[in-house]
Order: sequence, then C-alpha cells, then structure tokens
Amino acid sequence: MERISWDQYYMAQSHLLALRSTCERLMVGATIVRDKRIIAGGYNGSVSGSIHCIDEGCYVIDGHCVRTIHAEMNSLLQCAKFGVATDGAEMYVTHFPCLQCCKSIIQAGIQTVYYANDYKNNPYAKELFSDAGIKVEKVILDQVAVDLHKQEKKDYVDTLLEKLETTSMNKEEIEKAKLEVERLFK
Repeated sequence: MERISWDQYYMAQSHLLALRSTCERLMVGATIVRDKRIIAGGYNGSVSGSIHCIDEGCYVIDGHCVRTIHAEMNSLLQCAKFGVATDGAEMYVTHFPCLQCCKSIIQAGIQTVYYANDYKNNPYAKELFSDAGIKVEKVILDQVAVDLHKQEKKDYVDTLLEKLETTSMNKEEIEKAKLEVERLFK
C-alpha cells in the first residue's frame, strides 16, 4: 500500500476541519504545520459562545457574512491563544485565502500556503503573497476518500425523487441523471 504524501495528508485534515464549519455559505478548513507537525487547525464559524449561521442564517453585510471568523484566522488565533509560534510554518487551507486572511498570514510569518480550491482569488492577495516571498501552491486532494459532496448528493437525490413523483422523465433526462449520480458517487 502506498502512503499518501504529506501535502495530501495535511489537506485532508483541512477538509475534515471544514466539516465543523457553521457557516452555510462556504465550509472552509485550515491546518497550520511546522516541522511536519500539526500545530493548529481552524474552520469558519462564529465567535465562541455566539449565534451560528446554521442556527439563524448568515449575517451578510456588503456581500460578506460578518458573523463568521475565517478558518485561517481561527487557526492563527489558536496559535496566539496557546503561545505557539507560527513563524516559518505552512498553512493548508481548503480555499484560496481572502485578502484579509492573506494579510494576517503574512504578518504571522507563514512561509507557504497550500490551497485546494480557487475561490475569488484576489489579485492583490496574490501580489502581497508574492511580495512577501510566500510560496502559494494549489494542492488537489485526490488520494483520500473524503466525501466533499454530502449535501450536494442529498440535494440531488431529493430533486430526483421530486421529479419522479410529479413527472415522467424522458430518456434524455434519465441518462443525464445517471451521469450526475456517477459523478457524485464515484
């Protein structure tokens, strides 16, 4: 059996952390690693003890949910809270960091950012990372069986069941449905 790479291992950890997210808009996880050791992890969610998006919905101002703290910030704040140095560490995050997280990552001394998914990749964030000499690399999680489509599968099956109850599907719709099921369940 071939072992997964370190990058795959840490990215899988970030995807697992994302499953703890309490924001309904995007589930994000971040893992900070130094010397091949996980030193912190975070996910996007509300301030400790506060109302969560999953309870009352997102609190959106100017297109951003202001109720949540981003995964990157939560992982950096965990290090600050427990006195763990981040200088020279690496961060694995499920989505490309936003501009505010980018600035915090730079200030925290993170040397490399690995991300799995593009998400509104801000050109200025890319420029800041480059100017700071921070390596940014996309790492596709492809060797670990982590179900990243759980809700999508449920929604698709629910929609399919509704269609079957209310209409008779033609051959083309059935073939399209089969392809979608194959994609989601492979």
